[in-house]
Amino acid sequence: MKKLGLGVLGLGEGRSIISGALHSELWNVIQLCDLNESLGRERCHEFNLDNFTTSMDELLANKDVDVVGIYTPDHLHAEHVIKALRAGKHVICTKPFLNDLSQAREVLSAQKESGKAVMVGQSSRFFAPFARQRKHFESGVFGDIITLEAYYNADHRWFLKKGWAKTEAFKWLYGGLSHPVDLMRWYLPDIAEVMGYSSLSKNGRELGLKNDDTFQFIFKSAAGIPARVSGTYNSPVIPLQRDSNMSCILRCANGASQGDYYDLRYAWKIGEQSVVETFEDKDDYFFRFGGHSHHAGEYQNYIEYFARCLAAGEAPKPDVSEGIVTVALMQAMEEACVRGLPVKIADVLARSGLTDLLKP
Repeated sequence: MKKLGLGVLGLGEGRSIISGALHSELWNVIQLCDLNESLGRERCHEFNLDNFTTSMDELLANKDVDVVGIYTPDHLHAEHVIKALRAGKHVICTKPFLNDLSQAREVLSAQKESGKAVMVGQSSRFFAPFARQRKHFESGVFGDIITLEAYYNADHRWFLKKGWAKTEAFKWLYGGLSHPVDLMRWYLPDIAEVMGYSSLSKNGRELGLKNDDTFQFIFKSAAGIPARVSGTYNSPVIPLQRDSNMSCILRCANGASQGDYYDLRYAWKIGEQSVVETFEDKDDYFFRFGGHSHHAGEYQNYIEYFARCLAAGEAPKPDVSEGIVTVALMQAMEEACVRGLPVKIADVLARSGLTDLLKP
């Protein structure tokens, strides 16, 4: 396979994809871009690179850049995805793909007109326990899903040191809860309705956070399967010896399974057989720097998946359509909290002229 040339836009959150690409035989890091020149110099020094620019236009004009990795603040994703596609680049965009649906149709049109691939960087799918859980489920041994639970709890008060995290544009519902929401949609892509509640914690309020940081939601699929997603982001967490900070639990007709995040663990039971699998030997691969605040191994896994899809002529997942429907679901979640009533995802998509994205 020919190596792909990567340009990285946004060098705070983009730190992990830089590491992933440098450790991969399928990628070359061509150019870095950020408005913060001192951060650019820092990243170049950290990774022994020398091609940095503060101009996105310069990055997009670089003929050696095949793929643009977008890791800018959430509210800028739509603009940056559209510009990259119109410049003829493939796109990997970190979650949340978009922070609302206002430019969703324009993103769809730009992707279709360019013919280029777009993948939402839902990194959790590429973490060892969750990837193992998915493969195990797809083998059919668990049978049909009866219900699903996913959650992500983290003490992310450190994240609010980023200035843009204290603006109205930043929402933990999109930036944090999108992880367990995506895990749920991976198994139940036909979620039809949601009801839930949210609040802004005392810690978040005192730190200047503008939007809620604590969430509890119940979902129903078109087939009537119930699911639950929850999360909180500015409060202490339970010790990992007792509970994982992020988890996906499948309860099925023939058995059950649970994938856990930071503790690299996968547990399952079928009949009388109970097994706990661990991936502790991969801790250094997934968490290369910054403790558990960066998880470069997942990024390497998903960019290598992206490269293999391009080589095979296949569309990497989650793609544009799936990413937009996930955003619509999160918007429905937000509306449910405000209205205190269930909200149908189809209604949210219809208001933005996106009904065609719902699978029949």
